[in-house]
Amino acid sequence: MTPPTNKTPAEHVSVAVVGGGPTGIAAATLLAQYGVDSLVLDRWPHVYPQPRAVHLDDEVYRILGRLGVAQEFADISRPARGLRLVDRNLAVLAEFQRDTSPTSNGFPAASMFDQPELEELLRQNLRRYPNAEFRGDVEVLNVTSNGAGNPLRLRVRNRMSGLESLITADYVLGCDGANSMVRTAIGARMRNLKFDQRWLVIDIATDAELNQWDGVHQVCDGDRAGTYMRIGPTRYRWEFQLLDHESVDDYAALPALQRLIAPWTRGIEDADLRVIRVAEYTFRAQIADHWRRGNVFLLGDAAHLTPPFIGQGMGAGLRDAMNLAWKITGVHRGELPPATLDSYEDERRPHARHMISLALNVGRAMTSGGRVGTAVRSLVLPRLHLIPGLRAKITDSQTPPLRSSTLVHRTLPTRGIAGHLCPNPVLDNGVRLDGELGGGFGLITTAALTTSQQEMVTARGARTVRAAPGSALARWLESHQKTAAVVRPDRAVLMAGRDVTAVCRALPHFLPEQSPARTAAAQPQKD
Repeated sequence: MTPPTNKTPAEHVSVAVVGGGPTGIAAATLLAQYGVDSLVLDRWPHVYPQPRAVHLDDEVYRILGRLGVAQEFADISRPARGLRLVDRNLAVLAEFQRDTSPTSNGFPAASMFDQPELEELLRQNLRRYPNAEFRGDVEVLNVTSNGAGNPLRLRVRNRMSGLESLITADYVLGCDGANSMVRTAIGARMRNLKFDQRWLVIDIATDAELNQWDGVHQVCDGDRAGTYMRIGPTRYRWEFQLLDHESVDDYAALPALQRLIAPWTRGIEDADLRVIRVAEYTFRAQIADHWRRGNVFLLGDAAHLTPPFIGQGMGAGLRDAMNLAWKITGVHRGELPPATLDSYEDERRPHARHMISLALNVGRAMTSGGRVGTAVRSLVLPRLHLIPGLRAKITDSQTPPLRSSTLVHRTLPTRGIAGHLCPNPVLDNGVRLDGELGGGFGLITTAALTTSQQEMVTARGARTVRAAPGSALARWLESHQKTAAVVRPDRAVLMAGRDVTAVCRALPHFLPEQSPARTAAAQPQKD
């Protein structure tokens, strides 16, 4: 293996994305929609075939809509119908049903899916953009900086030929997972939040009908916590906490698995059950101590690991990509100040930390305490419905708002809408708001704009949506005593108020590129 010489010209790209999982492909797609060229580098040429993530919420589904794959995802997913808390004998301790109709974000509150199928969709979609390239069978050996103002340098190796080469980039996105090389390169370390549990994950396919309630079953048992969920017409997932003396080898054959899954598969012959995968995972809670050095950023599992109890692991990475792509675009084109990039970690780290804490609390509540904990749960859980508002809170997938920053202007009262996602209703023209706004900033207002106000909005590259009286958008603004709101490209509210001119002035200068994804997102949608 010969390293590149000084005579070998380095390949240059605006953004190098290390890692071709959902987070990396989403980031590259969003950048491509803005006209920013990117190169995705991954160790493997194809999608990893085994299922991992199986759940995403309506906010993340909305991101899939921005990527242009919402319709295709609907064909490979199924809305989740809620949550049952059950004991080891599947006796129901509490049940929280979820409406499967679209939420204010425009999609079901929770959806079940098979990750390899979603990844195939995302990669096929990326091929629509000539300014984005996926390159597999490539190992990124290191990322170095040659000083401020100079391109970053990536030394890479072709895993088939063994030849090394040099790639330079203006930005590097580390989407390379829990064992991130990019994280090491920027000197970041994972902070352990003191949660490590070994779990067995079982994926089974069968044409037989299990005749189970079609939602998630959470087994609340201090000796052997578990989860069951249907993720497709013929696909099922079980997860069980492993005992200290156990390993995946103890469950290599279906008869051994039946000791765990029998409560759900009674009456089904072993010959009718096809084991797709049995794997051992250690569920961890970790967050990197910093997510950036210069123009190198961490996203997804490279920055944070969330236990799966609330199904937010993969979605957190897509949120990272959605938050960062437009900021890099604006700074790269000189439209937004370089300090804009500071807001990525300022906004995403507290949000990710909150979701990790929520997952930890849920996991500990369902699994801790041994037999004493199981006995307490049997008394407490059946009475959860008596707590005012709790049922709605459990089935509501809304995540907390972004904190105040240079791009979130929160004012009193604190229960305003800045930092929250705006709604995504169908407008009078049959297009959802996201499709109407495209990839840039937007101004939503209940008042007709003056000529000077509209000129200000247009000059800054934003689009205006007039909220018709009585419409969902009008009710949203009026319920918060606001007349107008600035909506960011990631659909978080930057600022809202009654002074329309002041709200217009809050619009940054940002000119989104027209892209094929705008056409896909703008197709008429039905509630």
